[in-house]
Amino acid sequence: MLKIYKTMDEKGLFKEIDKIEKGCWINLVDPSTQEINNIINAVKVNEDFVKYALDIEERARIDVEDNQTLIIIDTPIVESKRKEIRSDFATIPLGIIVVNDDYFITICSQKIDILEEFYESKVKDFYTYKKTRFTLQILYKIATYYLMYLKKINKETDKAEIKLQNDLRNEELMKLLSLEKSLVYFTTSLKSNELVMERLLRGSYLKLYEDDKDYLEDAIIENKQAIEMVTITRDILSGTTNAYASIISNNLNIVMKFLASVTIVFSIPTIVSGIWGMNVKGIFFENNEYGFIIVIFIALILSLLAYIWLKKKDMWK
Repeated sequence: MLKIYKTMDEKGLFKEIDKIEKGCWINLVDPSTQEINNIINAVKVNEDFVKYALDIEERARIDVEDNQTLIIIDTPIVESKRKEIRSDFATIPLGIIVVNDDYFITICSQKIDILEEFYESKVKDFYTYKKTRFTLQILYKIATYYLMYLKKINKETDKAEIKLQNDLRNEELMKLLSLEKSLVYFTTSLKSNELVMERLLRGSYLKLYEDDKDYLEDAIIENKQAIEMVTITRDILSGTTNAYASIISNNLNIVMKFLASVTIVFSIPTIVSGIWGMNVKGIFFENNEYGFIIVIFIALILSLLAYIWLKKKDMWK
């Protein structure tokens, strides 16, 4: 999908346009080959930059070539695989390309909520021709979205813990494992994003004014807060998962111990009946008319003694 937007005046009048003009914002979402070729021919953007931005395995970084600056930043997303069970959080690369200080291009392999806020005019002081400020606003929004999704992960963790306290189901443990996996993605992406922001602050990749530096520093602070929060959340989640896994394992051991005790108690009558059921001479009570009752009584007494012994050993619960 290819969309072109432009701020028309200093008051911030913003609208979608049909043709590519200087100072516009070109937004590519999972673009077709034809759309990619059209952009390459129209603004002479580096073809490799476009390919890098669409590679879902690409890491956050900065690249400069022929008056074109590529910034790849990892952005958080929600992947609903099984809506009735859980939502998985992940990250994908978002490519920002500034071409000759004339065109601002964003490229992503799928639609993301962060950019929606811009083309729906939900961001204050947003101008498509202020490319440095636009870039920093995107970076700041990404950092705030990480914090927002981390709060959602904390809420989902709390819900799973409450359910696990009442019923230790594999489903809830799988949810905790899924959230823990999401936190690993977040940790890697946030640290990569931090390196990109630090390079932007120290380097000369973008023309930074004093206000822009403050804005970038705010984005770095938000990103660091997200890193601290994801570290704490991951440690808590890991400890919780291990604790509930241990509880399930302990419960299984208790069940197995009980079943073993039941087997011991019920095997005694089987052993006794087997001995007195042998077809040989010399068996006690062989000729006693009450022999059957006596054998049953002996089996019951031995089973009772075994039960009392197992109870004292805390093997019968």
